[in-house]
Amino acid sequence: MKNVKVNIIFHSIYGHIYQLALAEAEGAKEVEGVEVGIYQVEELLPPNIIEAMHATEAKKAFEHVPVATLDNLSEADGIIFGTPTRFGMMSAQMKEFLDSTGPLFSKGTLAGKIGSVFTSSQTQHGGQESTILNFHTVLLHHGMILVGIPYTVPELSYIGNISGGSPYGASTITGSDRKISEIELKIARAQGKRVAEITKKLFA
Repeated sequence: MKNVKVNIIFHSIYGHIYQLALAEAEGAKEVEGVEVGIYQVEELLPPNIIEAMHATEAKKAFEHVPVATLDNLSEADGIIFGTPTRFGMMSAQMKEFLDSTGPLFSKGTLAGKIGSVFTSSQTQHGGQESTILNFHTVLLHHGMILVGIPYTVPELSYIGNISGGSPYGASTITGSDRKISEIELKIARAQGKRVAEITKKLFA
């Protein structure tokens, strides 16, 4: 049985999506025979804008993460994408990366691969679900097989406090300097593990 590869490709400004990406990777690595890679899409905003957004220090936490290329898509059997919400949709940085995948689309390179998405928003109803569902449209055009999170993950039913996470994918609420909750991290780990398990079943 050969190893399979799951790549996590994210865009993050303040580090919340990066933290979720690490949790996704933790979950995926629980599955034996699965190699996991983490990559970030290229930042389009210039340094002075990042500084004006008070995100310079946050960016340093993951500046070591390599920038994603199309090869990181074609080499993977399963891909988990992470993006913050921008008015109920993915960030422009992530969209620019996806818009560059025309050469892969023309060859059907991603057809049959596993695809999954996680996100964040500044408010409880900030478009988390619409962002993931909009993202799914791109993956379906590529012929990818979508994987979400089933309600057998108990944290999805947690209502003790405000929390992100849905059947569509893991998420977190980032407003007012709120830190990612352990519930949200557990959902992200569960998503990573589920993607890895299904990828292994299909490709190992």
